[in-house]
Amino acid sequence: MTTLGTPLSPSATRVMLLGSGELGKEVLIALQRLGVETVAVDRYENAPGQQVAHHARTITMSDPAQLKALIEAERPHLVVPEIEAIATPMLEQLEAAGTVTVIPTARAARLTMDREGIRRLAAETLGLPTSPYQFCDSLAELQAAIDAGIGYPCIVKPVMSSSGKGQSKIDGPADVQKAWDYAMAGGRVSHGRVIVEGFIDFDYEITQLTVRARGASGEVETHFCEPIGHVQVSGDYVESWQPMAMTPAAIEKSRQIAKAVTDNLGGLGLFGVELFVKGEQVWFSEVSPRPHDTGLVTLCTQHQSEFELHARAILGLPVDTSLRNPGASAVIYGGVEAQGIVFDGVDEALRVPGTDLRLFGKPESFTKRRMGVALARATDTDTARANAKLAASKVRPREV
Repeated sequence: MTTLGTPLSPSATRVMLLGSGELGKEVLIALQRLGVETVAVDRYENAPGQQVAHHARTITMSDPAQLKALIEAERPHLVVPEIEAIATPMLEQLEAAGTVTVIPTARAARLTMDREGIRRLAAETLGLPTSPYQFCDSLAELQAAIDAGIGYPCIVKPVMSSSGKGQSKIDGPADVQKAWDYAMAGGRVSHGRVIVEGFIDFDYEITQLTVRARGASGEVETHFCEPIGHVQVSGDYVESWQPMAMTPAAIEKSRQIAKAVTDNLGGLGLFGVELFVKGEQVWFSEVSPRPHDTGLVTLCTQHQSEFELHARAILGLPVDTSLRNPGASAVIYGGVEAQGIVFDGVDEALRVPGTDLRLFGKPESFTKRRMGVALARATDTDTARANAKLAASKVRPREV
């Protein structure tokens, strides 16, 4: 039996989010609907999640001393990492000491905070199909890895970054220096290490949202959402839709891979497993032990969004991953470099049939910063995609 308390009282169930962007904001809202007291932590003030949480705290989460001091002061029941740039060895220490429970586990947070840990787990420990890869600590090592067998084209990514930052495709020798520089600029921690991956000639890529939640018997059960298709540009998600049409064999293989990875990581909560698919072949790409940006589409497609699923699972509550209707999402970029921007055309966007918007409330806009998302539900994904992109195009951010 799960017991939940009353926020801002001695009985409160307290949950701390480390990272409070647009995905964290939706998790916080889902938690608050269940009467949970929330603490939103971020590296800058007035982050989206901090605007809705009971408590807002601003620290450098990659600083072990700051992280330890905050957790010991706040004494949350659960700590939920929402970004990669966190001092995960400190989380492991605090979890081992019994100070706090980390979602899904401190080990999972450490393994998935950088691409090296999770890729070695998937390919070398679990033996799952992945692209050929090598890790490199310098431009010379990157060039040597390409020459020795990775070949062209290939993909270069920082070992630690978020939302595709620092990721690029190398088509030939002239692109190597530029890709290295871009990876160095896009990494969350500047320690000069990248992964270079051989290019897989895939038909499409999906996100397989996978939920580990307690069943009626108390045992952990694995649940799957319908697959999410998505388009990425320079490694950054720009649109997604659900469900993605797949063969039964490809769906089965996707779920086998997702279950193998999430079983190993353990704990409770929602995982975003990214996969490449060609026909009935499936390759593991990455996993995030938290809601996924492409899963924003679930706000208009599922009975319980990925954020509600995550909140319920981490609290030990039952989940429902069923699809309500097809739908799609399309990103709204800032388009300008400014603080406190305004959005024109919101009324025009919402006149597109079956649409909704999420404007994230980020205090500062950049040209390619994700400032919102348009959502569209429809009877089929093609219509939903067209309507989501149309609605997104009508929202016009501008400087005041």
